[in-house]
Amino acid sequence: MSSLLVSQFLLSKSYWVFNTGYHHHHLSLRQNTSVSARRFSKISGSLSLQTERHDDDDLELDPELMPKHIALIMDGNRRWAKAKGLPVQEGHKLITQKLKEFCDVSSKMGIQVITAFAFSTENWNRCKEEVDFLMQLFEEFFDEFMRFGIRISIIGCRSNLPITLQKHIELTEETTKANEGLHLVIALNYGGHYDILQATKSIASKVMNGSLQLEDIDKNLFDKELESKCLSIPNPDLLIRTGGEQRVSNFLLWQLAYSEFYFTKTLFPDFGEKDLKEAVRNFQRRHRRFGGHKY
Repeated sequence: MSSLLVSQFLLSKSYWVFNTGYHHHHLSLRQNTSVSARRFSKISGSLSLQTERHDDDDLELDPELMPKHIALIMDGNRRWAKAKGLPVQEGHKLITQKLKEFCDVSSKMGIQVITAFAFSTENWNRCKEEVDFLMQLFEEFFDEFMRFGIRISIIGCRSNLPITLQKHIELTEETTKANEGLHLVIALNYGGHYDILQATKSIASKVMNGSLQLEDIDKNLFDKELESKCLSIPNPDLLIRTGGEQRVSNFLLWQLAYSEFYFTKTLFPDFGEKDLKEAVRNFQRRHRRFGGHKY
């Protein structure tokens, strides 16, 4: 084969490999989209990339496209601890530190609301030792975050939480209610099913006692009965779930109707500033249509 034909053959192969990588990158909207060097084949010894990198690592985030409200499922704490041969409690202990870092970076980026899923209505099914540890940890968590200078609200059913934790919640909300800047919402003993049911019961009760007419019920009224009524921006723009699972796990079911989802295999204790910026960068590449199309 002549040298000219060899050159043409190599060029055509290079185009195919790079073009395939390009299309794969743009189809992976629901994943943590990194371009692996392993995707590029070694061609006659002339092309061999060994390191991984994100395509857009060096691109600045667009302030105009910043999500205003991020919902966060902090998954992977138990697995992180087990992988290091530690008790699961050691993974949970990192929640306060890592969430403070998450909030600090978010605030600097211009994000206004963070809703973090701390304890679900289903988490009571865990062993009593772990649940008791978490209840105590949440008390310490609120004591720490009260000094962080941000507004904190708690959503979820409080009635079956320990009395001491309920008092910490009341004190935290009262102490931080006038704080400006980032609004951190902790979903504690929260579930999307619970939220929708309690809103429905509240509306039904008002109809029954005559304070509300059936024809007055609409989406806006329902929004005001949900736990998220305490928020100026109740519906998240972006849901981030760490830990590799790709589901919402009964979190903000009504509010996430038009949110963008971002799933990453990174465990929450390992999730840092670079990971958050990559999630937001991924969000900014998307075209949100809210059920419609713009031509």
